[in-house]
Amino acid sequence: MRRRPRIGLLFLYLKLYDDTLPEMRKGFEPFTKEITQAFAAAGVEVFTSGVCRVEKEFEEAVGSFEKEGVDLIVTLHLAYSPSLEAIGALTATALPILMLDTTMDHAFGPDTDPERILYNHGIHGVQDLASMLRRSRKPFRIVAGHAGTSGVIGRATDIARAARAAKVFRNARVLRIGESFKGMGDFAVEDETFRNALGITVDQITPGELAPDILSVGDAEIDAEMKLDAERYDVRLDKSVHRRSVKVCLGLRKRLEAGRYDAFSVNFLAFDSGEGPVDTVPFLEASKAMERGVGYGGEGDALTAALVGALSAGFGRTTFTEIFCPDWKGNSIFLSHMGEINPEVVSGRPLLVEKPFPFTNALNPAIITGCPAAGPAVFVNIVPGPEASFDLIVSPVQVLGDTQRSEMRGSVRGWIRHDAGVERFLEEYSKAGGTHHSALVLGEKAEAMEAFASFAGIGCRRI
Repeated sequence: MRRRPRIGLLFLYLKLYDDTLPEMRKGFEPFTKEITQAFAAAGVEVFTSGVCRVEKEFEEAVGSFEKEGVDLIVTLHLAYSPSLEAIGALTATALPILMLDTTMDHAFGPDTDPERILYNHGIHGVQDLASMLRRSRKPFRIVAGHAGTSGVIGRATDIARAARAAKVFRNARVLRIGESFKGMGDFAVEDETFRNALGITVDQITPGELAPDILSVGDAEIDAEMKLDAERYDVRLDKSVHRRSVKVCLGLRKRLEAGRYDAFSVNFLAFDSGEGPVDTVPFLEASKAMERGVGYGGEGDALTAALVGALSAGFGRTTFTEIFCPDWKGNSIFLSHMGEINPEVVSGRPLLVEKPFPFTNALNPAIITGCPAAGPAVFVNIVPGPEASFDLIVSPVQVLGDTQRSEMRGSVRGWIRHDAGVERFLEEYSKAGGTHHSALVLGEKAEAMEAFASFAGIGCRRI
């Protein structure tokens, strides 16, 4: 369920300057326009407040942001602005806050014209407000740097995406198909705890309950989806296998859309028949759904499904995964799963193949396979803790290259490396309670993942 993140850009100023230097404010107009356009160019939907100086103006601005449904308030001090004018409105709102600590001029050295002080001294307004936010126990994030010459707008945009992801997570609707895999305890959470602690709703059905949705799928819909698959993937399987998987997957898609679900999870063992409309496991839809921003978790794991859905909705290029095998010699970790990977993360053209399925009487499914693109990424895990608590494990990693063996190309696969080394990473990961189901988010997004945890109201442990 992807949309651009929405921010309320709050401009802070001092009424005294309007009273004594009324022409001064015009000098900030190019700067506010520059910042607004920079966020828009980065893919953010921006709502602006106008320049706020006194308590009533701040209250009206924050109220307008709430009505617009923004994900995040971004403060920008044009000049010094007394914190007590803004603090009431900012602590009263449930919206998260990011302080953008930047100024108009890039240089302010010994040769600077003293008149430029008036246009570049917002920093002590930042400090005043940050101190009061902390004293008021209002969580906030802050990024500092010159907007035109540093990556500060990119960092702020990622934090806006984190706020969007947190909103999706805290309101997620998850469909579980089949019961959770018997005996798996690490991700097991009572549905009541989901609702009370995280705001997540879980609906559970049997595979058989998908039958009406699958039966409603027409031949033309199947043909169109198979044609689209041929355009997007390297299709190497029998048409009958492809067709039955597409039919089941389109039926599931209808159920997801009708229920407005943000994520779903499948227990593959619950699909135990090769007869009737529900004759194969919908691994194919698990992969395609993640690309659309719908989360997925295996084996009935609604918790990780909600996490993957939230991160995918906020950031894209996110996939469900598992740590499978350590490569002690190569100092890396092998990631895989039975048949689910977001095509959006795959390096090159994803492969569509038939997956042998010996576990039940269900027929062999079609699956998408591939390896995540090499480069920086974040390995993210959500950990259920004691007394209905939750923590996020955030681990910056490097995704390595693909397999050298042709026979492995029919499998979901990937290798990651952590700077701490495989031994230290695995030790710290399990000390933190990391589960065996996780998310992989491509890109340098560790700071944004920490912001996500803060906005979602859960703890965070960075490895």
